[in-house]
Amino acid sequence: MAGESETVSKWVRRMSAAVAVGALGVSLAACGQPDDNAPHPGETSPKLMLLRVATTDSIASLDPAGPYDAGSRTVQANLYQTLLTILPDKPTPVPDAADCQFDSPTTYTCSLKEHLTFPNGHELTSSDVKFSFDRMVRLKTPGGAAHLFSSVKSVSTPDDLTAVFNLTSPDARLPYLLTTTAASIVDEQSYPANRLLDAKAIGSGPYQLAAYKPGVEITLAKFAGYKGPRAAQNDGVTISQLKDSTALYQAVTSGKADIAFHGFGPSLLDKLRKSDQVQVVETNSAEIRFFAFQMKSLLARKPAIRQAVAQLIDRPAIAKKAYGDHVSPLYSVVPPGFGGQTDAFKTEYKQPSKTAAAAILKAANIAAPVPLTVGWTPTQFGTGAKAEVLELKRQLEASGLFRVTLRSAEWPQYQQAAKAGAYDMYQFGWIPEFPDADDYLAPFVTDVPFQNGYRSAAATKLLQQQRTEQNGLKRDELIGQLQTVIAREVPVIPSWQGRVAVVAHNDVENVQPAIDPLSFVYFSGMRR
Repeated sequence: MAGESETVSKWVRRMSAAVAVGALGVSLAACGQPDDNAPHPGETSPKLMLLRVATTDSIASLDPAGPYDAGSRTVQANLYQTLLTILPDKPTPVPDAADCQFDSPTTYTCSLKEHLTFPNGHELTSSDVKFSFDRMVRLKTPGGAAHLFSSVKSVSTPDDLTAVFNLTSPDARLPYLLTTTAASIVDEQSYPANRLLDAKAIGSGPYQLAAYKPGVEITLAKFAGYKGPRAAQNDGVTISQLKDSTALYQAVTSGKADIAFHGFGPSLLDKLRKSDQVQVVETNSAEIRFFAFQMKSLLARKPAIRQAVAQLIDRPAIAKKAYGDHVSPLYSVVPPGFGGQTDAFKTEYKQPSKTAAAAILKAANIAAPVPLTVGWTPTQFGTGAKAEVLELKRQLEASGLFRVTLRSAEWPQYQQAAKAGAYDMYQFGWIPEFPDADDYLAPFVTDVPFQNGYRSAAATKLLQQQRTEQNGLKRDELIGQLQTVIAREVPVIPSWQGRVAVVAHNDVENVQPAIDPLSFVYFSGMRR
């Protein structure tokens, strides 16, 4: 592995020479004669396709057992291999390092591909898989994802190519959990069992680590030994960590970066869209924003009040007026693109209607206007947060059915106030930890982490049923039913789904499929 101080150009020259000499040596040894495909004296070597990337993301850890932030996941997703992965436009997991299946409701068996190796030449076996999971669970890193695998009792290894996950109870989420970077496979001969590996990385993904200067730059080199669906179409990537949106904009417009992401505000993105030098590629992200009702409030505890608010909210107006249409209106707590998703709130409440909302309140003998205290926080949820609550206030008061008082607090005081019941209704957001509808449903139904006091026997039953249902179609049906219950009982009102934007030079190909909804980026498919 190249040292941290080694420049990209030196690394490229050294790697090019090593590859050429190594290939020639293998050919001579195997055949006893020169390789006609090897570079001849005087010939120029093929130009390497290197991508320069810029981002404002910080990288908390190269170790997949470490913190589970978006910046770290972008690097880890490109360095490590998982047993399963999710490809663009295919919402269900497919094999990466292994082919997996349920042998019983509590036994999940993964058969590894043959001849998998790490860049250091070590073989990747089921022992590495077991070590990786046991290590992650043992470390329980704060901000990490070990808690996601609470249903895994143990991992057994009947042979070198078989890893068996033994579960404490049936868990249909496991295939999706195995696609996360937290489930990355590390080399047990290189990683300490009881602590994180800070400045090194040895995985079997599309790339290997070539150089790393924390907080400044990281260089990834193509790993030719990778066997999976994400083989690199370029020769390497250099990721520069920049301080702010201005530096990010200057890097991509000046030609210092081929690709830039995470840090552009709406105004800079609009400016970049007018440029004929770059492309702005957007896709819906996994981030959602919603308004939660606090059941400690006597007003919010009344279903008719919650339903009347849901009947009045105009999501397209919020998306346009507060965010300049840089977000997408959301009609369920599960956004489009996840199995079982249904626009439950649109089905239940159709279009915003003052008449329908008034009828809901009248049927419950609730006099209008209803006083409603709405909480929001100015920093945590970005510059559009204030505009969003102002638009919500305008919509509710324009109906004549509500009188809204807005109250704000900074994070974390806001969290404490919301939990304590200082607001009838409050603004909140969520980004799932793994790519499955369950991670949008469980936080609301189980009252963790939002703690708004919602309790529903029907919702709880459906949540448990979909977790144990192994028939995909039946599980999707249960997930749809659970969204319908949430729309009718209205513990929360979904507002919008975010978008991930990547800016790239016009000659960069395959940008759209590189963007993961969980807000990280796969570089292997991109080329120029």
